[in-house]
Amino acid sequence: MTDLDDAPWLTLLGWGEGGTEGLTAASREALEAAELVFGARRHLRLLPPLAAEVREWPVPFAEGIPRLLAERDRRVVMLVSGDPFWFGAGATLARHLLTAEWRALPAPSTFSLAAGRLGWPLEACTCLGLHAQPLTRIRPYLQQNRHLLVLLRDGNAVHGLADLLVHLRFGASRLHVLEALGGDDERIRSMRADAALPDDIAHPVAVGLEVAGEGPALPLTPGLADALFEHDGQITKQAVRAMTLAALAPAAGERLWDIGAGSGSIAIEWLLVHPENKVVAFERDAERAARARRNADNLGVDWLEVVEGDALDVLNQAQGDLPPPDAVFIGGGLSDTLLEALWQRLPPGVRLVANAVTLESEALLSEWQRRAGGELLRIELASAAPLGNRRGWKASYPIVQWRVTR
Repeated sequence: MTDLDDAPWLTLLGWGEGGTEGLTAASREALEAAELVFGARRHLRLLPPLAAEVREWPVPFAEGIPRLLAERDRRVVMLVSGDPFWFGAGATLARHLLTAEWRALPAPSTFSLAAGRLGWPLEACTCLGLHAQPLTRIRPYLQQNRHLLVLLRDGNAVHGLADLLVHLRFGASRLHVLEALGGDDERIRSMRADAALPDDIAHPVAVGLEVAGEGPALPLTPGLADALFEHDGQITKQAVRAMTLAALAPAAGERLWDIGAGSGSIAIEWLLVHPENKVVAFERDAERAARARRNADNLGVDWLEVVEGDALDVLNQAQGDLPPPDAVFIGGGLSDTLLEALWQRLPPGVRLVANAVTLESEALLSEWQRRAGGELLRIELASAAPLGNRRGWKASYPIVQWRVTR
């Protein structure tokens, strides 16, 4: 048994559709000793009679945090779905608390329950929480024969997911619709994404997805096909993009400034490297800025902030408000003034990559490489093309690329 006198004032208690049936002895003890219990309406309906005061957690979620913190002098239990730190509320709440103020008593997560019902090894599944995210966030994970476990908001979201899969040519994928796992109302139904889905899918709901179909998978290496991006010709082409991403060398959780973002192809590939990566993209053309946002949505990436306007003007107006980057890419708007401003502003260790096409910008990079060091490359590519009734090499404009660490 737990010594409750020494326990923190707040217990994050894992809760499922089975109510108290699946609770451990420690969880039962915490619930019985509580003076106040918070929980969502669907959690509270499963509570047995308690001596504690019971309050429903408000929507939106953030409104409940100050109400919780105001109860520090009481013994409080908050009911959290499954494992509080596996796509749960635990991480959000922990940011507002000292470590000594809380403890977590997890229950099996929906992912664990789903894998157990379907017979899938959990370590081989991709687990996604899309109950509060756009459904397009699933796009990078759609690959033949992959198993995905997806948390969804409600039955309408299941229909939306099926429509998206059909649109992306993954309509042959098999959906296992899992409702109220672990409770008396548990139900599991399976069908293809392109089949007629039932209209009575109830919350809480998750989907086990066996990916199949003719849709293209997004490769794990840099250099997506140009056709995957909407663009007006203002795009860093596939081969050069792959070399540019290699030069930028993104690592997990890093931030990029993409100056002259165009279609957003460099920014999006940076984001695809890791879900915690971030990009601030500068684009002065409003139509191209909107196109970059659409490409990000269509390819399922988060954390793209597109700033409309001249990069130099934006940086001057920001006055240090923008978080510093780990890397900078200049694909448009290259000038001596911009390089000088960046060199003065960027902290040591930031990686900078600039691509030039014109003779003037090539000369500018050559001069900066002489002054500041780094590596200067000339990239020349040619592709086979018809030449009369034969074939010949059609050369692209050469790219001069400067790579340097501040």
